[in-house]
Amino acid sequence: MSEFKAKLADTSRLCVEERPGPCTLVIFGASGDLAKRKLVPALYNLYKRDLLPEKFDVVGFARSPMTDAEFRKQACDAIGECCECPDSSKVEAFASKFHYRRGGYDDAESFGALSTKLSELGARKTEQGCHVFYMATPPKVVPGIVSRLSGAGLLKVCPGGPVCSRVVVEKPFGYDLASARALDRTLGEFLTERQIYRIDHYVGKETVQNMMMFRFANAIFEPVWDHRYIDHVEITTAESIGVEGRAGYFDGTGALRDVFQNHLLQMMAIVAMDEPAAFDADAVRDEKVRLLRSIRHADPKDACSGVVRGQYAGYLDEPGVAAGSQTETFVAAELEVDNDRWRGVPFFLRTGKRLSRRASEIAIFSKRIPRSMFAPFLGEGAYPNVLCFNVQPDEGISLSIQAKAPGPKLCMDTLAMNFRYKEAGLDLPDAYERLLLDCMQGDQMLFIRSDGLERAWSIVDPIRKGWDAGAGCGLMIYEPGSAGPAAADDLIGRTGRAWRGL
Repeated sequence: MSEFKAKLADTSRLCVEERPGPCTLVIFGASGDLAKRKLVPALYNLYKRDLLPEKFDVVGFARSPMTDAEFRKQACDAIGECCECPDSSKVEAFASKFHYRRGGYDDAESFGALSTKLSELGARKTEQGCHVFYMATPPKVVPGIVSRLSGAGLLKVCPGGPVCSRVVVEKPFGYDLASARALDRTLGEFLTERQIYRIDHYVGKETVQNMMMFRFANAIFEPVWDHRYIDHVEITTAESIGVEGRAGYFDGTGALRDVFQNHLLQMMAIVAMDEPAAFDADAVRDEKVRLLRSIRHADPKDACSGVVRGQYAGYLDEPGVAAGSQTETFVAAELEVDNDRWRGVPFFLRTGKRLSRRASEIAIFSKRIPRSMFAPFLGEGAYPNVLCFNVQPDEGISLSIQAKAPGPKLCMDTLAMNFRYKEAGLDLPDAYERLLLDCMQGDQMLFIRSDGLERAWSIVDPIRKGWDAGAGCGLMIYEPGSAGPAAADDLIGRTGRAWRGL
């Protein structure tokens, strides 16, 4: 296969970015892994790019005993481990904005002390700003934290005003449809939907965001983005590692809930939705929800006809995994979108652990040319065009086309037109940088809305119920380092298609 590499032209760029107004970020679970690995490095990178508010503070809140100085050292250590060549003077200036409060998540007195601290920090600002409360905690403690914040008078609503409180909630958003609705009802007692930021970091990845630009800012793609020209779509999220110390969480959740319900369905919604009326949160999320509503429900009695579940050999030996666990580490499914644009186009989604390599991608396969002067020579050997969005680890876009190769008059080859952000000299911000900045700005475009969350669970729940009812869904064991169970190949193979190789 030949290859053509593309680069961005600087003269064509349109970049719009605004620095948020005054803000204090409160991180619950500040001594935990998420804060150290993701949140603190993301905030530092925003600071380096001069995108944090001029008046900005971070308050860590956790059960662990820690002083302000120790919390600042923890931040510096996290930056040193996760960021390339940090500037020591910048790191120290950034860490000076960090403060710490020890407290229990169910202790009203601790939240009173937090309120006092926030008032002190607010008094240093010439204008009041927003409070962002980030729940880097186990999901089960989130309702209690929100209730205590409300009791301390810290959840202020700001319809157009300068003072606002926002709450960022990490997945999982519930365990099933019923628990997701229950969580929303609980949060709704204290917060408006405009204050709730349900975060899915995949939606913040540059290549996932790029799908909207790619489709709706180029005249040559959107007209062929439907069942007339597209044969099928494959969406893959593969990991080469296993549970890696997360067995306590993962074994009670599984791949269907942990990745399929959020990451895969969110990417499917973005790639398949109709064009939003405007580039704003309400319009974009309206179209994503409309697409999710068009995905056909599975019947729990027939939950295995279009779904494969697997578990890698050796999973039961992982520390923390229950004896005889039936938790799936792999899921593959065929979904159909019941609307005029996509009718008849299958979407194949798969996710798994301990596969041959780490890869996340969205591949759009064109239909084969129905009539061609080259058909007598190629027969069934004519390859379809494939447009691939590489989400990770090598972020970029590739398009395969048929072209004349040097040599005889009839000499055809597949040409791969590849764009890679790194090869173009572009440093990609981490998804958390984008999402934290949007939250501080009050922009919910890349966050999950309650109706979208419900709809995603409505798609997944019947599958899970069918599995639990034992509707003929055997748990397929697959070898680590493979592409998953052979049944996944059969799932797509029965349609005359095949997965892209990992």
